[in-house]
Amino acid sequence: MADNRVDPLYRRLRWQIFFGIFFGYAANYLVRKNFALMRDTPQSCGLPPIEAWKNDYPPDYSENHEQELTAKQIFMQYVLPNKLLWYIALANVFVYLLRYGILDWSSTYLKEVKHFTLDKSSWTYFLYEYAGIPGTQLCGWMSDKVFRGNHGATGVFFMTLVTIATLVYWLNPPGNPGVDMICMIVIGFLIYGPVMLIGLHALELAPKKAAGTAAGFTGLFDYLGGSVAASAIVGYTVDFFGWDGGFLVMIVGSVLAVVLLLPTMVSEHRHKQQQA
Repeated sequence: MADNRVDPLYRRLRWQIFFGIFFGYAANYLVRKNFALMRDTPQSCGLPPIEAWKNDYPPDYSENHEQELTAKQIFMQYVLPNKLLWYIALANVFVYLLRYGILDWSSTYLKEVKHFTLDKSSWTYFLYEYAGIPGTQLCGWMSDKVFRGNHGATGVFFMTLVTIATLVYWLNPPGNPGVDMICMIVIGFLIYGPVMLIGLHALELAPKKAAGTAAGFTGLFDYLGGSVAASAIVGYTVDFFGWDGGFLVMIVGSVLAVVLLLPTMVSEHRHKQQQA
């Protein structure tokens, strides 16, 4: 009786079982092969640093940066005492607060306050996200060509415009859906540039041995601070103080992001003057 039940089941699922076993073994093989082929820095393999091999040294290059350090030493020497890294990490919290505050609550806000239909809200949400692609590209171009590599100044410029767009989005009365959609597109266009630049800036504020740790440090702040705050703090504020309270939280956060990026803007400007 049991065989009659198991056999048809096996016949129906035998190709799924085969693929599960095959891909399981394939994944195990690839992971093991990857770990076998992975190497650390060129120096750990007896090779010269990449800068020496290519004879291409960055302006701030120092042989001390080639010293092999433990993760604890990297964090204690290059991350924890780095004030500018702390500034951009904290700024990242507020950038993500605005990003996720708009992203997570836009559908509810547009439906409840601006009286958007579900279809129109979905299109607005899509355009907000899609606008981030050309916005990020423009931000990178402006950082290099207009602001001459000053990521802090670029971040201040974009976050100031984001704050203005958010204010217009909030204060625009119901019944003007075109203005609301344009504001959402502008916010999406502008907000993803600072998101990208802060991660890039973190890499440049630390030596190459500490670049990954520096980027992870800012990333920890944005997701644990910014995204959680957007879901919890903004939601709590909206429940108790209405949408005006929620938007005030996001706008104050955006202003604080600008304030925290100002020291990095000034520091980069001074650094480039010293190199000139």
